Amino acid sequence: MSETQRAAVETFRQLHAEGCFVLPNPWDVGSAVYLHHLGFKALATTSSGFSFSKGLLDEAPTIDASLEHFRDIVQATPLPVNADFRNGHAHAPEGVAENVTRCIATGVAGLSIEDSTGNNAEPLYDIQLAVERIKAARRAIDASGMPVILTGRCEAFLTRDRNAFVVSLQRLAAYADAGADCLYAPGVTDPMQIEEIVKSVSPKPVNVLVSRPDPNLTLSSLTNLGVRRISVGSALARVAWGAFMGAAQSIATTGTFDALGEGAAFAELIEVFKPKG
Repeated sequence: MSETQRAAVETFRQLHAEGCFVLPNPWDVGSAVYLHHLGFKALATTSSGFSFSKGLLDEAPTIDASLEHFRDIVQATPLPVNADFRNGHAHAPEGVAENVTRCIATGVAGLSIEDSTGNNAEPLYDIQLAVERIKAARRAIDASGMPVILTGRCEAFLTRDRNAFVVSLQRLAAYADAGADCLYAPGVTDPMQIEEIVKSVSPKPVNVLVSRPDPNLTLSSLTNLGVRRISVGSALARVAWGAFMGAAQSIATTGTFDALGEGAAFAELIEVFKPKG
């Protein structure tokens, strides 16, 4: 697995080197296979999309369940996979390092560590602790000998902090200095703020989340702002859930099956999933 993983890591690093690419987020093996079929160059897991597929809330899956999921997605296609590793499933830096080592062993080409505590009273780790957690992840990656891409995430925008932009600028710069290869502030949507974030951590690449339609957030516009990577988080999973829920609700409330006419063609699914070669 190591040589396969090393090749995926190298491909992933090349994708970050210039231009901008879309990193879509499958939530299971089937969705990963279809995204590969469409020609995307890399994939990223979505913790919430995976959780919903298990009938759980985002924070519910254990580290063992998450690692098994990463392994499944990695093995589904030859594409590089970035693991949404939440807060590393640990609070202390030592725990983050230990778990990052386990995450690398699943074959991923990258992983993200966020600074969210899961505690509404104190939603973000103290910045000094948050930096130490990134440093611990960096040390674990270096010690593994497998140079997976480390993404440092600041969750300030998702906490609805009125100072989210300032907080994100400070923290992302600190995470870059601590060894993060890529920086990410999910929730930022203002083009001027995105451009400032890109400049603040340059030349390191920035990931931007696009989770809903926005004429200011397209591949071309984000490329022009200097963004290197675009992910969609749980959005594709929620689109699938939306179609499923709408059809099921129609059956339940009308007693008719008209909504089933919107389903994917069976022949198209066979074409995607039939054995290759």
